[in-house]
Amino acid sequence: MLAVCRHCSKCKVNRPRGLCWSCYYTPGVKDQYPSTSKYARRGVGNFSGNAPIPDAPTTAAPGSPEKLAVLEQRAKLKQALFHPADAKYAGDPRPLEFLRNRAAVAV
Repeated sequence: MLAVCRHCSKCKVNRPRGLCWSCYYTPGVKDQYPSTSKYARRGVGNFSGNAPIPDAPTTAAPGSPEKLAVLEQRAKLKQALFHPADAKYAGDPRPLEFLRNRAAVAV
């Protein structure tokens, strides 16, 4: 059985994502179809481009369940996973200093 293009259903498939050559290189069409490769990245946070830095750092220590929850939330919001002022160890004062400085600037 000959596979046909998922978009136009006319030409035979010869590009990734189950598309023909012309559909694959037509702007916007490739983005409508997810990768069919078993090696493709999938899941939360799989997006391309530059991610914005989160609004606030976290005081959660690396590896803690709280930090993992923060990372998961940031991935869902398509933000950068790490803020420059995130805590590097338990009790790190940098996140609180960052928030104090930001509050002082806002006043």
